Amino acid sequence: MCPAAGCTSIPAARTSPSSVSQPVVMRAPMVVRLSVGRPVDRSSRYPRGWRGRTQSRKGSTVSEIPVRRLDDGTRLPALGLGTWPLDDTQAEEAVAGALGVGYRLIDTATNYGNETGVGRGVARSGVPREEIVITTKLPGRHHGHEETLASFEESRRRLGVDHVDLYLIHWPLPRVGKYVDSWRAMIKLRESGLVHAIGVSNFTAEHIERLEKETGVLPAVNQIELHPLFPQDELRAFHEEKGIVTESWSPLGRGAELLEDARIGAVAEELGVTPAQVVLRWHVQLGAVPIPKSSDPDRQRANLDVFGFTLTPDQMAAVTDRAPRRLGGDPETHEEF
Repeated sequence: MCPAAGCTSIPAARTSPSSVSQPVVMRAPMVVRLSVGRPVDRSSRYPRGWRGRTQSRKGSTVSEIPVRRLDDGTRLPALGLGTWPLDDTQAEEAVAGALGVGYRLIDTATNYGNETGVGRGVARSGVPREEIVITTKLPGRHHGHEETLASFEESRRRLGVDHVDLYLIHWPLPRVGKYVDSWRAMIKLRESGLVHAIGVSNFTAEHIERLEKETGVLPAVNQIELHPLFPQDELRAFHEEKGIVTESWSPLGRGAELLEDARIGAVAEELGVTPAQVVLRWHVQLGAVPIPKSSDPDRQRANLDVFGFTLTPDQMAAVTDRAPRRLGGDPETHEEF
């Protein structure tokens, strides 16, 4: 986690969280303008450790998306595009369009069934490959050392790339008990250069502690269910302690519950933004990296346009003040193959 109260640059995979490097800034063209209700202190827009700003240029808005530079050189933007549950055709269109409006972090997985479409969208976009961070994930049916190596090659083939920027174990599957074997294989992939950074998804603190104890290598990222209905305070605090970036899947929750909430709507009206932008900005100010899914070009632009305003402490509290509950699977029991 990278909270506003104190965030440092995160190494990709390492034996100690103390080694840090300077964050960099990625420029991205933006089309949507914000009508901010009152002046905003620019210095408070980003959690420490992230850098960026919003400025006008010849009638359009250019946003410098905050990013982190990991030890291996991977740049992790502060917001990405999710692709579940798009099929190959939908994913190709969504990815090509998103890259065209400024996204540089694209998230997929073997079990999404759309890696081929994601790869085609990347190629079609015309954006230089070195500017794009592609994330994919290892499925549960391929846990194990050799199985992981083979599964990765299949993902790389479907994506049509020579390397993957960020490779995650999708779920820990503790009852199967092979996630440490898979982690050792991922360390090997990172050392080979085929993967630039390695991480996990849906892991608890206990799962991560076992990885550290048995391999000495911590994940760069843990992608978890995170939204105002399930803020995961304890796990985010653990990430901060260990120097792990928190990514948020399902950042807007599910359905219309959050987006039609009266308190969130009031904050959105006050700032002149949408309820979705308020919730995504909430993630940014927590130091988390939200991965919203959208195939609609206008919504893609709006989702990315959350770096030109700041939520006050009272507004952050209004977003968070609700009974926490999980919407997805429990990592201790969920089985994904």
